[in-house]
Amino acid sequence: MPTAPAISADTIHPRAFEWAGYTLGFAMSGFFDGILLHQILQWHHLLSGIDRGALGDLRVQVMADGLFHALMYVIAAIGLWLLYRSRETFGVPHAHRRLLANFWIGFGVWHVVDAVLSHWITGIHRIRMDSPNPLLWDLLWLFLFGIIPLIVGIRMRKTLTGAGPNSGAGPRGPGIAASWVAAMLVGGSLLGAALNLFPVRAAPVDTTTVVMRPGVAPLHLFTALEGTDARIVWTDPRGGVWVLSGAETVDRLRLYRHGAMYVSGTVAPAGCSAWVR
Repeated sequence: MPTAPAISADTIHPRAFEWAGYTLGFAMSGFFDGILLHQILQWHHLLSGIDRGALGDLRVQVMADGLFHALMYVIAAIGLWLLYRSRETFGVPHAHRRLLANFWIGFGVWHVVDAVLSHWITGIHRIRMDSPNPLLWDLLWLFLFGIIPLIVGIRMRKTLTGAGPNSGAGPRGPGIAASWVAAMLVGGSLLGAALNLFPVRAAPVDTTTVVMRPGVAPLHLFTALEGTDARIVWTDPRGGVWVLSGAETVDRLRLYRHGAMYVSGTVAPAGCSAWVR
């Protein structure tokens, strides 16, 4: 008497459900990388390896980070749409574990692609731009947030492959490993945020940041500061971003009239239109 073919996890999950996990993991990995490294720790920008020409402008580099996050939003939206299309799959046993496995695979793939393409082939940035041994940081980051999530996701898929609809996951299955990786990611983010508090506390409290419109000469800023007690603390090499001390008495409107696109502590809706122009 012929026996019924075995039902495996690979035959009961539609392609949309599979790709929902991959794309959501990929997008969340990009957000994790961008928010932690670009904004909290500030170890690099997307284009930190480019220090010449228009792409070397700090304002352009910050804008590139924003465009990168916008792309991750698009990928995440695609993942959510695929998940909505295949939502009935959650009625299948172990579907949530399959989704989590694919999520970790997508999470790891992003860091592998980032390391190979961004760090080593194009060199547009490294994990620690100020490190005397950037390759060590690249490899360490790749192992922690690329290789480990990949291994966890692949092991979860192998555990689920061949599992019938009535089979159960063991109490010590891959869920423990997935929880450990999740805790590691959250802990790394919190640690990075805590470490970033030290330079923030040491920063002067009376500083004002001024971002000039592209193409405006520094002379215009000097003209706006004439007769004030403001002192220049720092500026980027292209003279587009200035940090001032003692600028409390400076007329902010005067700064805007002389070419400022943004002045910290004020509302500047004209800044966006300046970039569009």
